Amino acid sequence: MGAHAQTLATQHGLSYRDLSDFDLSGDLLSLMPVEYMIKYTCLPLGVAGNQLLVALADPELLSHLDELEMLAERRVTPVIADREHIERILKESQSSRRVLQDATSDFRLQFESTDDDDEVLDASRLVNDGSPLVRLVDTTIYNALERRASDIHIETAADQVRIKFRIDGVLYQALEPIDKRHHVTIISRIKVMSQLDIAEKRIPQDGRFKLRIKGRVIDFRVSIMPTIHGEDAVIRILDKESTTENFTSLNLEVLGFEGDVLRQLRRSIREPYGMVLVTGPTGSGKTTTLYACLTEIQNPEDKIVTIEDPVEYQLPGVTQIPINEKKGLTFARGLRSILRHDPDKIMVGEIRDTETAQIAIQSALTGHLVFTTVHANNVIDVIGRFVNMGVDLYNFVSALNGVVAQRLVRLICARCKQPQSIPAHELEASGLSQTGFREFAFFHGKGCLSCHGTGYRGRTVIAEMLQVNDDVRQAIVERRRIAELKQLAQQTGMRFLRQAALDLLKKGSTTLHEINKVTFID
Repeated sequence: MGAHAQTLATQHGLSYRDLSDFDLSGDLLSLMPVEYMIKYTCLPLGVAGNQLLVALADPELLSHLDELEMLAERRVTPVIADREHIERILKESQSSRRVLQDATSDFRLQFESTDDDDEVLDASRLVNDGSPLVRLVDTTIYNALERRASDIHIETAADQVRIKFRIDGVLYQALEPIDKRHHVTIISRIKVMSQLDIAEKRIPQDGRFKLRIKGRVIDFRVSIMPTIHGEDAVIRILDKESTTENFTSLNLEVLGFEGDVLRQLRRSIREPYGMVLVTGPTGSGKTTTLYACLTEIQNPEDKIVTIEDPVEYQLPGVTQIPINEKKGLTFARGLRSILRHDPDKIMVGEIRDTETAQIAIQSALTGHLVFTTVHANNVIDVIGRFVNMGVDLYNFVSALNGVVAQRLVRLICARCKQPQSIPAHELEASGLSQTGFREFAFFHGKGCLSCHGTGYRGRTVIAEMLQVNDDVRQAIVERRRIAELKQLAQQTGMRFLRQAALDLLKKGSTTLHEINKVTFID
């Protein structure tokens, strides 16, 4: 690959540059138009004085240097690089800068009404003038998908509008702040797409829309909220179809479960009946874990039915029912109906009230395997949640197979990972001063194009699991103190979330900052 480019460089009296590890930063991207880079397969490598160093794949482009010097307002020094390297870097950088350029010429959005009819509306029918702000909203959505974002946040301040993406659970600014005068147009565009009331600006509104992009349909949930400076919007992205392919091979190991927790969870989900509870805060991957459980135990002999709010991803071979509160389809009512459909295994998206909890427990006691989630901080707190719901504790512990608490932890980007020194006072504040961490090798990501400058790319799960044996059941029924329950849990060999996070830190997979963010310091 490099030999051909080196030969070309020698033939034309130019130097050769190896770009296999080159990262194209935002500063370099601003040195010449992205359209030019893509058209001529070239890259700006840096500036020295008034000289701009540019990598070319084709020496024939030397005839275009005058044009490039006019665009860059600098003298240009050309070098030769491999075409494959330049194309790879451009492909990665295109997505990170697409919002900042007018790249919508070949980008067509079609969005469908959320009713049961087949009406498909083209974006051009909504706004005939095709204004730049309409294209901004379209390209923002497109860019969010390219960057693996789960949410788009549009926040209004006194004099500007900020657009942010949530990537791997953390918010990042998507582009430079926009002037406040464009705020109404941006929010109106989103309202039109979501079939919301444009005139109503004083109360919250919730809506949804679907987009057909690159041949696949993607769901978006929209929430509009009035603030002191105007309306804010949050758009939740539910990319069902792209994930469905991953879900065919989805299992607990892919999510990051390992060791004793993996073995215990697999044992629990293969019991003939009972309840498996997954707990954790919003956005900790509880539903995905349940999907992985269902995927692992799915077979042609069993009927699996789920009831969810909403159905986030489609599982082939599984009957999935969406909650519809407005029409009266609640978790409790849906669960009662599910039982009349003769299921073997049931997934209840979330237990929010006593009625749902009681039906789920009763189902687990009468021969069904029930998977469900509940909001709590850890496996011990789950017990308190059910006590407060007023359920029969004896039935609850009789039905319970196991409780899993989990968090999602960001992983250090493999491309820009490097050693990091942690000050002694920070180790002490993190509770690690006495545990041999002083001489430990810590790592972090310095930030590169691959991770969009964040230093992290991807997430994995950390978990703790309570095995419900006779001693634990007895302690719950007798309502013993939390300290006693924790002691019993440790006797069963349970490792707590903080220990699981520290194990990940020792492997060099994540940072001290990240584990302190998702687990409590002991």
